[in-house]
Amino acid sequence: MSLARDIADLGSVTTRLDTVGGSSGALSNRSLIINGAQNVNQRGNQTGLTANAYGTDRFNFTLTGRDELVYNLAQNTDVPSGYGFANSLSFQATTAESAIAADEYFFISHRIEAQNLQHLAYGTSSAKKVTLSFWVKSSVTGTFCIGLYKADNTAQVHNKTYTINSASTWEQKTITFEANTLSGGAIDDDNGLGLYVTWHLAAGSNFDSGSSTSSGWANYSTTNWCEPSTTDAVITTTNATFLLTGVQLEVGDTATDFEHRSYGDELARCQRYCIDLTPDSGTSPYFPGTGACANTTVAVTHMAFPVQMRATPSLSFSSAGDYRIYNGSTHTVTAIGINGMSPVGGGVNFSVASSMGTTQAVGVYATGTGIRSLVVAEL
Repeated sequence: MSLARDIADLGSVTTRLDTVGGSSGALSNRSLIINGAQNVNQRGNQTGLTANAYGTDRFNFTLTGRDELVYNLAQNTDVPSGYGFANSLSFQATTAESAIAADEYFFISHRIEAQNLQHLAYGTSSAKKVTLSFWVKSSVTGTFCIGLYKADNTAQVHNKTYTINSASTWEQKTITFEANTLSGGAIDDDNGLGLYVTWHLAAGSNFDSGSSTSSGWANYSTTNWCEPSTTDAVITTTNATFLLTGVQLEVGDTATDFEHRSYGDELARCQRYCIDLTPDSGTSPYFPGTGACANTTVAVTHMAFPVQMRATPSLSFSSAGDYRIYNGSTHTVTAIGINGMSPVGGGVNFSVASSMGTTQAVGVYATGTGIRSLVVAEL
């Protein structure tokens, strides 16, 4: 047998999830999930949240109808032992929802770009099954709903359930979703939202009282968003926790060992959707790019992004007062705005209250660690 044939055969190997540690597998780029090992956390840990928010990169917590819930999202070092993981995504309900009303839902999701899903051939007779595997640790036991949702063309949904058997214990789950051969099932070949992968944590009767979609894909209706229904106790229990890591979605009906990617590879994938311009590399990190005075009260920095983003991004920052301009003297920033932006880079304006003089070159920096300056092009 030739060396070329040996290499080709090696590339076709898949390995099952049946040994501690196990092989890393010969296949690469088989997982449709970005940051499944929760190693990238550009936004940092967040506490006291009451609205929708991203935790570790690409994993979002979504809520509607909230009354009392206050929660934390964090990158946690609590992980299953022996599988090569260093981090997990941690959700904690610090103030519980007293009850789940009919119009409420709460879920964690991972959103996949449509053009990365064309090989699934949804909406045709050649459509592929996909298998989701993940590690979960919850302080609450019970039956949970998990699903795929597609909005393009005809909105469609396919949900399954899994059971957490032991509280505060890492458990691995493997779930296969059927091929979507339905009319209207196609996913558009563009940079929009292709699929939600959704871990439901609570849902009111408006969202879980319809027909079950556990046997296959069905056209979406509000009442089958979370049907079969899910336990609500993570959201209604004070200090309840829910942790995820080792998330992998791949074509076929077999789960292979988790595909560990390098941090640099995973960061670049995440930066297509979010870039932290002032990562905590020092006490007062400087804003990237070249800076100059546009006039005596406005400085502008121009930068090229490390990767091309999914779309023209928006700018997100904590407070203008967290930034300073330095041009020989230090000036407190009073306002921040975009000065032309595209998926590959752009400018940011920093305004001050008093004259900076005529010096053209400036530096802009954040006053301390943990101050996020994000450009965001999330799905």
